[in-house]
Amino acid sequence: MIAVDTSSLMSYLSGDSGSDVNTLDDALKAQILILPPVVLTEILSDPRLPEHIRNIILELPLLDTMPGFWERAGSTRAKILIKGFKARVADALIAQSCLDYNVSLITRDKDFRHFEKFVNLRVGW
Repeated sequence: MIAVDTSSLMSYLSGDSGSDVNTLDDALKAQILILPPVVLTEILSDPRLPEHIRNIILELPLLDTMPGFWERAGSTRAKILIKGFKARVADALIAQSCLDYNVSLITRDKDFRHFEKFVNLRVGW
C-alpha cells in the first residue's frame, strides 16, 4: 500500500504531470493506493468538486486511526515544532496515519520533508 497527500491527488485530478502523478496513477492501477482520513476530508471540502470525482474518491480505501493516534500525532507534530519548522495540524495527522501503517506518502508538498527528516516518514515512491 502507498498513501497519497492532497497536493498530489489534486494535481492528478487536475491533469497535471510529474513523477508523483505517475506513481499515483500506477498505484491506482495496481489497487494499492490508500487515503489518510485527513486527505479525504480535504478533498471533499472542495465545494467545486465534481460529483463523479467525489464518487471515485469515496471508493478508495482509508487508513483507519489506531488507538492512541491523536496523542501520537501531537507528539509527532511537537518533534517538528521543537526544531523550529512548520508543522500544520493536517500534515501531522497525514504523517501519523502513514507512520502508524508504515506506508510511504506520495506528495509534492515540501512541508513533509521535515516529517521525513525528524520522524522517519517515508516520502516518495
